[in-house]
Amino acid sequence: MNKERYWITVVSKDHILRGVKGGFMQANHGKPGSLRKLHTNDWVIFYSPKVTYEGDEKLQAFTTIGQVADEMLYQHQMSESFIPFRRNINYYPCKDVPIVPLIGSLDFISDKKAWGFRFRFGFFEIGEHDFNLISSKMLANKTIAKQTLNETVQQ
Repeated sequence: MNKERYWITVVSKDHILRGVKGGFMQANHGKPGSLRKLHTNDWVIFYSPKVTYEGDEKLQAFTTIGQVADEMLYQHQMSESFIPFRRNINYYPCKDVPIVPLIGSLDFISDKKAWGFRFRFGFFEIGEHDFNLISSKMLANKTIAKQTLNETVQQ
């Protein structure tokens, strides 16, 4: 059995809401590379720098959290010329959490003054400490996210 891993992906809030509604995720404009790194039960936190993909309104918040549902990587035709890769995700109810108050406590951000640099490539792995910190703020009941979400999955 693989040990679960923790990931952050960068996506505007309007786009991730489509994923939540459909139970899937895409990453890096539909390319398969990042999605191949995911395995069943891995956790994904979605960071939204903006409210909408096309807009300029900043959000700079963690907006969604989910767990990889299975090992299936598949393509979905969104238009004649755009057939992105997707993964199935089980999403959990959560609230948006601004990143700025957390920057000083996040291990994955080594340069606290240039904190946005870490998000440039759109998809990266984080440690369990950072996952627990972020997810505990996102979940309404404020308990350690891993325990809470595992209980939800088992019910």
